[in-house]
Amino acid sequence: MAQMVVIYRTPQDIAAFDRHYFDIHVPLAKTLPGLRKYEISDGPIAAPAGSGDVYRIGRLSFDDLAALQAAFASPEGRAAAADRRLFAPDDSGVQIYLFDSKVL
Repeated sequence: MAQMVVIYRTPQDIAAFDRHYFDIHVPLAKTLPGLRKYEISDGPIAAPAGSGDVYRIGRLSFDDLAALQAAFASPEGRAAAADRRLFAPDDSGVQIYLFDSKVL
């Protein structure tokens, strides 16, 4: 299984971020070809050293990295990537990680 983890820092306008994220971005991202699961954080995000500036974490699951890469090369993937720049335009406010995973 391949994962895409997207970490969003706390936005200046939380209500506007949530409105766009849930009303536009999530439905758009859920059309990605090959998407197996879309999970998001729910509630406050804590770190061992205390709370940080992370507001939301999304995790998208695909069969493998090739499927993930194909999804984002598709028209739906390009649209989702472009949309992310609308509500989180500053790349310093978002971190994105792609990786294969395995169950131990």
